[in-house]
Amino acid sequence: MIKKRLAELRKLMKKFKIDAYIIPSTDAHQSEYVPALWRRRSWISGFDGSAGDVVVTMDKAGLWTDSRYFLQAEQQLKGSSIELFKIGLPETPSMKGFLKTELNSGQSAGIDPHVLSHNEAAAFMAELAGKKIKLKFIEQNLVDQLWKDQPTLPTDPIMPWDKKYAGESVEGKLERIREKMAEEDVDAHVLTMLDAIAWTFNIRSKDVDFNPVVISYAIITPKKAELFTNLEKIDRKAKKHLKKSAKVYDYEEFKKRLLKIAKRKNKVWLDGTTVNQWVVDLIEKKCDLFYKDSPVTMFKACKNKTEIAGFKACHVRDGAAMVKFLHWLQKAVPEGGVTEISAAEKLEAFRAEDSLFQGLSFESISAYKEHGAIIHYTSTPETDVELKTEGIYLIDSGGQYLDGTTDITRTITLGEPTDEQKDRFTRVLKGHIDLALASFPRGTQGIQLDTIARKSLWDKGLNYGHGTGHGVGSFLGVHEGPQAISYYRGIGVPLELGMFCSNEPGFYKTGEYGIRIETLVNVVKDEEKSKGEFEFYKFETATLCPIDLKLIEKSLLTDEEVEYLNVYHKRVRETLSSHLKGEALAWLEKNTEGI
Repeated sequence: MIKKRLAELRKLMKKFKIDAYIIPSTDAHQSEYVPALWRRRSWISGFDGSAGDVVVTMDKAGLWTDSRYFLQAEQQLKGSSIELFKIGLPETPSMKGFLKTELNSGQSAGIDPHVLSHNEAAAFMAELAGKKIKLKFIEQNLVDQLWKDQPTLPTDPIMPWDKKYAGESVEGKLERIREKMAEEDVDAHVLTMLDAIAWTFNIRSKDVDFNPVVISYAIITPKKAELFTNLEKIDRKAKKHLKKSAKVYDYEEFKKRLLKIAKRKNKVWLDGTTVNQWVVDLIEKKCDLFYKDSPVTMFKACKNKTEIAGFKACHVRDGAAMVKFLHWLQKAVPEGGVTEISAAEKLEAFRAEDSLFQGLSFESISAYKEHGAIIHYTSTPETDVELKTEGIYLIDSGGQYLDGTTDITRTITLGEPTDEQKDRFTRVLKGHIDLALASFPRGTQGIQLDTIARKSLWDKGLNYGHGTGHGVGSFLGVHEGPQAISYYRGIGVPLELGMFCSNEPGFYKTGEYGIRIETLVNVVKDEEKSKGEFEFYKFETATLCPIDLKLIEKSLLTDEEVEYLNVYHKRVRETLSSHLKGEALAWLEKNTEGI
């Protein structure tokens, strides 16, 4: 099937006179998680992880992905003739390097300008130009031309997100954006990122799995705001919600309205890291383009008091659901019949008991034994296995609630752990606690803190191949920038008050087990240390759920780390007790005892 699709693609490449075709995982909105109709890379390659880009030449094909997906990609690419290129390994060429090696001077690589950001397009063209290879923009996506049963634009209604959860009206948000526009003396600001648009207009929907965003574009001027989306999504409630703040057009009208703005030779603000090259090509010769990160990015990242309160509240209810699940798991596994898939479904059912629950925030990673070593493992009917009273089970999951987004990982031993497993788990726990206890001066970037969570593993010559923390949205994307506690996601943005992040160090032994401990934290002022010359920040942990005591080797913990764990478990017990009863409450009390 994949080989046939590649052969058909190569026929089209000849028609368009290109020697290579690039198929990124992104869409016109530079989304990490893309809606079904734009999952072109998955369709052409068979690899369905959230990150990965494909390049096809006339005689070769390659997929580039990061360490989270190495094992999954190896399995899904078998027999496809597509070679796996492991990003981050010293011997792995970049996509650009591969193209420079495979193509000759005068040849060309094609790409749909919708799926490439302006900054990335500039970087591509600059690097390929050194070998006189041309990057050719083809507006008609070649995969779309082959994909006969490609899904259409979603029609789920737009849901207004109430101010009691958002903490700020649409009018207030637009006023703040316009103030920034006035400072830069621009006539229009174009928004293309789906989460930025959802935040600005206080709207949510179901256009992308697990991400409550709306497929849309937006144009903001000093006097007007225009939203472009599938008009079938606009019902009476949505019309009423948007009536005072925005004029709504069909998604396909965006090009026409953008050209109208360009005719006036306006100064237009574009975010070069997110706006697609197609938008730039449409208007760059007709108006003055001003490139700078959208102000919405930081507005959205620094949560207001209402969002922070919702963040804390949803984590209490989510923690209660987790405790119910872990109690159920301990009883159900010995009885038999529990599998990775059925366990994940049971956890979702516990979350769904909450009236504010809107669905999962990502596809649950329910991974037993060796599957836990696949960092972003997805259980399928073909890979699903039964959980037994032995080995390690890892559950990484989260919920979308009207008042916030959760993301939690707990690693549980289902039998008696080995000394090695206890050592590795405790070293991961040490890193987790040490990061949670970190105090840092204002202006510190997440990349500077990433090492803290790794130190105990490094002491034994161990490591993990993913970032330690990502930003999290407020009833939005579970992965949100610009903040990150990561050696590779860090983009020079300091951690600011009100930002939400994950704290999730791990360890993975291929073919045997995976360990990860994840909680969500928010940045608060460290009042004690801010009394001097510098203002200091620290983390406040929101996630409330016991950490498996059976996996801890206490002798490896410092007194400060033991105290932190005991205080954390006391807080978990005291906060969640009123939300539980019977055996689940007894389980909570036993599993939060001091060590």
